[in-house]
Amino acid sequence: MDILPMQQMKENTVFVGNKPVMNYVLAVVTQFNNGAGEVAIKARGKAISRAVDTAEIALNRFLDGVIKKDIITSTEVIDTDTGRTNVSSIEIILKK
Repeated sequence: MDILPMQQMKENTVFVGNKPVMNYVLAVVTQFNNGAGEVAIKARGKAISRAVDTAEIALNRFLDGVIKKDIITSTEVIDTDTGRTNVSSIEIILKK
């Protein structure tokens, strides 16, 4: 198992939010084209489905020889104005 230094992993991480999916797909493809061996796609809450779409589109349409190395799901506790709430999160790691 390859363990990347924390700094390198942060540079090769795409955080998915509310932009169109193709923006994130382009970011993932660009990371691999710039020599990254692994790229992590991270999202929380409602953006999780967009992160899954990003990974699938990148793998099926744009990236040859890249696989899903790992999928990590978790729950994060977030402080809000009304108190603390649980938010689901996902991290999809793609590897060349």
